[in-house]
Amino acid sequence: MTQTDNSGQIALVTGGGTGVGRAIANALGSAGYKVVISGRREDVLKSAASELASETGAEFLAVSADVGDPVSVRTLFDRISEQYGRLDLLVNNAGINVPNVPMEELSFEDWNAIVAANLTGAFLCTQQAFRLMKAQQPQGGRIINNGSISATAPRPNTAPYTATKHAITGLTKSTALDGRHFDIACGQIDIGNASTEMTRKMAKGVAQANGEIAVEPTIDASHIANAVAYMASLPLDANVLTMTVMATKMPFVGRG
Repeated sequence: MTQTDNSGQIALVTGGGTGVGRAIANALGSAGYKVVISGRREDVLKSAASELASETGAEFLAVSADVGDPVSVRTLFDRISEQYGRLDLLVNNAGINVPNVPMEELSFEDWNAIVAANLTGAFLCTQQAFRLMKAQQPQGGRIINNGSISATAPRPNTAPYTATKHAITGLTKSTALDGRHFDIACGQIDIGNASTEMTRKMAKGVAQANGEIAVEPTIDASHIANAVAYMASLPLDANVLTMTVMATKMPFVGRG
């Protein structure tokens, strides 16, 4: 079974202007995709798209969107349809977190914000991707969800983030099942300590399950990006359902 030629295919990376999303966009552009990056900050997106185009020689399109808003998501996919007429790959990467607090102190507003960005956003983009991928010729495409190690094991005081990432696993499996008859493949990448703005605090130590504070190792985000590019390179009759890419020495496997 050979890998597919991605040249000229269309990819969308949500949260593609910074961090892991930007690294993924870079890897996909280098692999021959035309890449749409979305996010809420238009200035950040446009700057990233220009830089990525220079770095990879690929075509990048920046479209600002709030993935938690169904109207904004529909507008995003309408733009993709008008510009390219199809979508071959959706990477549901957008997400947020809030400072870790005891469950009883979490505000309802923070709970809703995390659910909207991390879970509802992935669902809304998947829904629009299904509509486009079912209708286009040739039919089909691939969806890759950013799960996180938190899709398996929580950190202390992270109920909303952990709940959304566990839910992403359910969404991934349902998407893989419901897309089966339409050549829509869906997989999930669970990331452990990619070095980004969000993980910088790990250099100073983060809370462990036993109550201690410990410094945790991180890995370069390019390793995540390369893994996503591999998942995307497979023909649609093959699928990586789940993949974990993590810092080898992070405290995930074992008891803490």
